Amino acid sequence: MIESLLGAFTLIILGYMIGSVRIIDQGDEALVQRLGQYKRTLKPGLNFVIPFLDTVLIETVREQLLDIDPQPALTKDNVPIEVDAIVFWRILELKKAYYAIEDLEEALKQLVITSLRGEIGRLSLAEAVSSTDKINTQLRKPLDEAARKWGIEVISVEVQAINLSSALRESLEREQIAKNEKNVTLTRTEATVKSIEDLARALQAQPNAQDVLRYLVAKDYVNANLEIGKSDNSKIVFMDPKALNEAITDLIRPSEFEQGSGNSSRGNDTN
Repeated sequence: MIESLLGAFTLIILGYMIGSVRIIDQGDEALVQRLGQYKRTLKPGLNFVIPFLDTVLIETVREQLLDIDPQPALTKDNVPIEVDAIVFWRILELKKAYYAIEDLEEALKQLVITSLRGEIGRLSLAEAVSSTDKINTQLRKPLDEAARKWGIEVISVEVQAINLSSALRESLEREQIAKNEKNVTLTRTEATVKSIEDLARALQAQPNAQDVLRYLVAKDYVNANLEIGKSDNSKIVFMDPKALNEAITDLIRPSEFEQGSGNSSRGNDTN
């Protein structure tokens, strides 16, 4: 009888000793609640608790990732966009993280969304698209300060993508194309003006500047008509060869006609 009692007592003692041992893995911590009240925090390694009275709640204190679903936001210039972001965070004080707020991840998510929308609202669309690194930096510090009261640290915030609606994207593409065409036209115009200025300076140095200028005009006129003639929609225009010859002759050698006209008038005066 006594041996049976001793055996049972030994088993109880062994069970108690085994039940009192708690091994916490590296990267985790645990809360001990005794009869529903916080008692202490267990660190990684071998720990002892009171069986049946203590409840052990294990949580990780490693770095964690919170993926924020794409959220609608409005830029300073009233352009609607969607922002996709992720947050890296970890628990600093397990007691605060467990008791200060009911749903820690949801609270952190809502805090990030609010801060993200506020930061986007201070930027234009062009600034938001080109300054994601700046947005990340501006968000991390206030988020970390606000999250400290919950016993957690916000390590980094990364804006992964800023999405535009298809209609807005097409509108921006058309605007960019129009801007590029405008720049090309401006460049061509500037080149034309420069070539005209160079030609004017060259003609000023020529004694027969008017003749050279008329020749160039006639040459461009002929080339333009040749290009028009290559078009499928071009029309055939019949012109009096004598009139064409006289027109080109007037452009190329006006001085001779003026000189001939002068000689004729002098002959009439003599008669």
